[in-house]
Amino acid sequence: MEEKKPNLVYQKNKKSGVVYVYEDHPYWDPRVKQSRSKRTCIGKIDPETGNVVPTRGKRKDNQETSEKKALREDFLLESVSRKFYGAMYLLDSIGNMLGIVDDLKSCFPNDYEQILSLAYYLIIEDQNPLFRFEKWGATHKHPYGKDISSQRSNELFVSITADVQEEFFRRQSKRRIEKEYWAYDTTIISSYSETLLQVQYGKNKDGEDLPHIRLLLVFGGESRLPFYYRKLAESTPDSKTRKNFLAELDVLGLRKVKMVMDHGFDSVKSINILHKDHIKFLIDTKISLTFVRQALDKAYDDIRSFEHYSPIHDVYGYTVASEWEYDQEQPDKGNIIKKKQYIYIHLYYSIEEAAEHEREMDLFLASLQDEILNNKLEDSHKKQYAKYFDVQGTPKNDVIKKEKRYYGFSALITNEKMNAMTALDLYRAKDIMEKAFGNLKERLNLHHTLVSSEQALNGKLFVEFVAFIYLSYIHKRMHEQSLYKEYTLHQVLDKLDIIECFECPGKKMRVGEILDNQHELFIKLGVEPPHP
Repeated sequence: MEEKKPNLVYQKNKKSGVVYVYEDHPYWDPRVKQSRSKRTCIGKIDPETGNVVPTRGKRKDNQETSEKKALREDFLLESVSRKFYGAMYLLDSIGNMLGIVDDLKSCFPNDYEQILSLAYYLIIEDQNPLFRFEKWGATHKHPYGKDISSQRSNELFVSITADVQEEFFRRQSKRRIEKEYWAYDTTIISSYSETLLQVQYGKNKDGEDLPHIRLLLVFGGESRLPFYYRKLAESTPDSKTRKNFLAELDVLGLRKVKMVMDHGFDSVKSINILHKDHIKFLIDTKISLTFVRQALDKAYDDIRSFEHYSPIHDVYGYTVASEWEYDQEQPDKGNIIKKKQYIYIHLYYSIEEAAEHEREMDLFLASLQDEILNNKLEDSHKKQYAKYFDVQGTPKNDVIKKEKRYYGFSALITNEKMNAMTALDLYRAKDIMEKAFGNLKERLNLHHTLVSSEQALNGKLFVEFVAFIYLSYIHKRMHEQSLYKEYTLHQVLDKLDIIECFECPGKKMRVGEILDNQHELFIKLGVEPPHP
């Protein structure tokens, strides 16, 4: 077979005006599955004759010829890359600080850079689909440094197995504060696929009738960082979810668990179970519960005194200690014994909430009285008429006064000794994190999963979870530094994203100019700014 002749390529040096001739040898690179080419300079064009003049070798004095120098300069000019870097640097720094990079590298030694690049894309590009990664990757300096096609990202998602995810969770959990309380929240994830398991049909928050699953997220009350998640079937009851969840935390090595929960767990039965399982808890509870109301009645006259007021929280706080009796099984002896343990009922009073609640009540009573006096009775208000007024429309003041007695009060209960304001801080951290979860999942496009297989869904959720850790840290710092008064999270990332870097073969990477307000943002986000 006749050997194929190489193509000739002509290139003009912009400085010298000399036209060089190259032999272009195309070949297939199996590693990247793309066509490549090798070029060899064979000479330059004689401007008078138009013939190719072969290039000379090195001079005997080992000095570079002018032709070689010009070629090298051309190569360097064409190889200089200019990419967006500021937001990438921020994420690199956060990942190293939180141990995300090290843990991913340990769990995914061959793929961790691709996972990081996809996570960065999800953070920076908001809700753009993954098939636009190529355009973004070409303009940003990201960990993987090359394009990740839709096919490759899907292959990556499928390769992220459950056991390796668990190892990542275990490593991340060890980096969290040992004594911190764990809180968890659930959210709905919709899917356009009908082939996925663990889904049920129902309307999401956008009113779309799509199959969906619930996602449980666990985060620290102190760090406000997530470290674990799992999928839930929509029909899974909360009591079973809690039991399974605690068993999984035990597998991760987190045996001394402390939980922050909403008032769905404040029943006597739930509290007994938490005591039996030796779980430390902090629960938001209803004032109407008998044991809470009894504690409030005893402390009612003392709560609203100045020494119990917190100007930081703008509430009065008071703690009542009470014994709690529960049944404890002894499996080895086959019997049940009565045990007692202290619980602490933290009571709070807000003047503002009490006044607002009372105002709403008075407006409602006024409308009821007007309906009675003008004989415009509503069937839906029959019970309220009888409860608050006599037949002539005269208010039953004793009933109304009793109703208003508990306005402005709220309560938390815990089985670990702490003061009322510490308990309130822990619970509010959970509330802040849950709201952040709702806002941040919008950025990660968690409302809709566009994958078609269970394995790909699991992998994509993991990459999105990695991105969520970064976003949670940024959100926490922005909240602490009051940055939300000036910026949205998106605006902060955009402001840093425009910082450029310059790379040239054989030379150290250079960072472009950093403005004063960009420098200040890095500092407030807890990151040392890059050096130009």
